[in-house]
Amino acid sequence: MARRAVLFDLGGVLFGPGLQHFLGSCERDCALPRNFLQKVLLAGGSDSPYSRAMRGQITLSQLFSEMEEGCRQHASTSGIVLPPTFSVSRAFEEMAAKGTVNAPLLQAARVLRRNGFKTGVLTNNWVDDSAGRLFTATLMNLLRRHFDLVIESCQLRAQKPDPEIYTYALDALQAKPQELLTQEEPLPTACDPSNVTHGYVPIRPGVQLHFVEMGHGPVVCLCHGFPESWLSWRYQIPALADAGFRVIALEMKGYGESTAPPDLEEYSQERICKDLAVFLDKLGIPQTVLVGHDWGGAVVWNMALFYPERVRAVASLNTPYRPADPSVDIVEKMKSYPTFDYQFYFQEPGVAEAELEKDIGRTLKVLIRSTRREDRLPFALNFHGVRERGGLLVGFPENPPASQILPGPELQYYIQRFEKSGFSGPLNWYRNMRPNWRWALSAKDRKIMVPALMVTAGKDAVLHPSMSKGMEEWIPRLRREHLEECGHWTQMERPAALNRILLEWLEGLPPDTPLPKISRL
Repeated sequence: MARRAVLFDLGGVLFGPGLQHFLGSCERDCALPRNFLQKVLLAGGSDSPYSRAMRGQITLSQLFSEMEEGCRQHASTSGIVLPPTFSVSRAFEEMAAKGTVNAPLLQAARVLRRNGFKTGVLTNNWVDDSAGRLFTATLMNLLRRHFDLVIESCQLRAQKPDPEIYTYALDALQAKPQELLTQEEPLPTACDPSNVTHGYVPIRPGVQLHFVEMGHGPVVCLCHGFPESWLSWRYQIPALADAGFRVIALEMKGYGESTAPPDLEEYSQERICKDLAVFLDKLGIPQTVLVGHDWGGAVVWNMALFYPERVRAVASLNTPYRPADPSVDIVEKMKSYPTFDYQFYFQEPGVAEAELEKDIGRTLKVLIRSTRREDRLPFALNFHGVRERGGLLVGFPENPPASQILPGPELQYYIQRFEKSGFSGPLNWYRNMRPNWRWALSAKDRKIMVPALMVTAGKDAVLHPSMSKGMEEWIPRLRREHLEECGHWTQMERPAALNRILLEWLEGLPPDTPLPKISRL
């Protein structure tokens, strides 16, 4: 059945940054502990000041009053002194002054409406009787001009994710569920190469790492996998920055504008991790949270194993941690897993490069796809028997349809990066099986003691969740999260769900330890 109705979310989609970002800014300006304001705002769960305001039970001015009192009580019991100029309303005023409407999405909504789609906006919103209420009136007026329906939670007396708010939306749009085009998880705001800060760190002569950066606060470093780019984190970078973190997304060695040295040993895990430690040194970052995906997951586990003093906490998407096994040669062990046959196809320099570089757009459109039915190719990517059939992409269409998780502009950026770097550097990561194993053997009896997060994906054909079984034995402080309806490309397939997981985990970490005062020599 044709889909003829579209629902947009307001917070973090049509308008941003979100309130959480400005609460964090207020906390930093007032020298308050991180999440101090959020804890007060959400205290009481469904009966919290925030929930009652979203349902219209209290007005925004009343929310300010309740939060002011809650902050005083929380400060008193926690031994915190509120500054004389402290005001809860400041965060809301800053949001009104600095928040912006997502103009491209607004334009997309207009185009959909002109083409016969019914369009609506869902928002958790408050009854605004504050001094800054003109901002709310102006924003709602703008939305009503561009959408057929604007649903304000405070007027409906129900808030997302209450089922009745979605039932009301369907009724108001006169649409059946199957006619409604909406994300089960509305796509978070994405960044693009033009709206982030780019940096370049010289590691040593002939080697530099490119990175992008956004936000202020505790540092979170993001490490991508194969064959990807820092841009694979485009949905996470703004969300983490809005939540009060300094986000650094690396372009890993061999990719894009980072150097791709020709020597194989440059891509061993030992060398990669040493370079990452130098990268942090040169940016003056003593300690960071590390989040990795695919090969980036291997990097962050090894950093936590070999450089734990540099790692505040560690999170891996899809890639499990297993200590090295001294009883079986790693090459023989890998051969016992048919799914890893593609890695042996990658071993001979020049062979896989020729196939993957022949048509980079085709390569990326075949490899980087979601597991959604509408995004599938005629047959699934098979990692078994790659050498026998003569290549990874054999049998796939010469001009595959666009990938839903790597659409036009993002695909073009990826193509440009790989046209610059080629595939030799990325493939060289796979050509260090034995060096990586020998290095890992030197730490086979260690445990990873820093706070850790493992996110598994139910539909990952290579890094299956079962491979993570027993990790708790080696990582005592491990937290687990699972996304069943998700394949390999977690950051792009389930960005909203992943952002929620990461932010909840990050906000639950022990507070940053104050930097030690080291005497000057």
